[in-house]
Amino acid sequence: MDSALSSPSPGAGTGNIYLRGEDQTLVKLLVAGPFGVGKTTLIRALSETPPLHTEEVMTQSGAMVDDLAGVRDKTTTTVAIDFGRLTLPGDLVLYLFGTPGQKRFRPLWQDIARGALGALVLADTRRLADSFEVMDIVEEAGLRYAVAVNTFPDAPQYDVEKMREALDLHPDTPLVLCDARDREQSVDALIALVRHVLDHTPQPEENRNP
Repeated sequence: MDSALSSPSPGAGTGNIYLRGEDQTLVKLLVAGPFGVGKTTLIRALSETPPLHTEEVMTQSGAMVDDLAGVRDKTTTTVAIDFGRLTLPGDLVLYLFGTPGQKRFRPLWQDIARGALGALVLADTRRLADSFEVMDIVEEAGLRYAVAVNTFPDAPQYDVEKMREALDLHPDTPLVLCDARDREQSVDALIALVRHVLDHTPQPEENRNP
């Protein structure tokens, strides 16, 4: 998907089981975050179509490479992408691309990020520091992003402002709490990202106030 934001003409979706015939605004978004933070779970909860997953069972050699601190029960890992689709009111169609969280997949991440309009960065309070590298990559790509703290049952809970300070977030960057397994909470996190992105997207000349 080369274009981050596009509106197909009427009838463009004829014969396509995913797109209807009327105008729709298509937006490519990334779901990013460190290893084991819940990216696959969130896309599975959100997608209105059967999500595409590229998960593989972790091997002993992989466990030696990936830091399993805080995710000892994890047995699979994404090796390419997760993909899902969600339609929001107003015919805004979100294409969600989940990215691998391990350092060794950084070249693949850069390819996936091409054409994206923004990123939802998932974080885990048990290992907040792991989010810094991901946020650095997102910022280097020039993408707007929001941070969603995945509220794992056994994770410590902190005041939102303290977490914002710990993550050294820009005042404009949204920070929300969500359970990645809960569809409504995950939708709210995406909406926070979309609003943030659209608020900073230049309007076409004809739509600007004189």
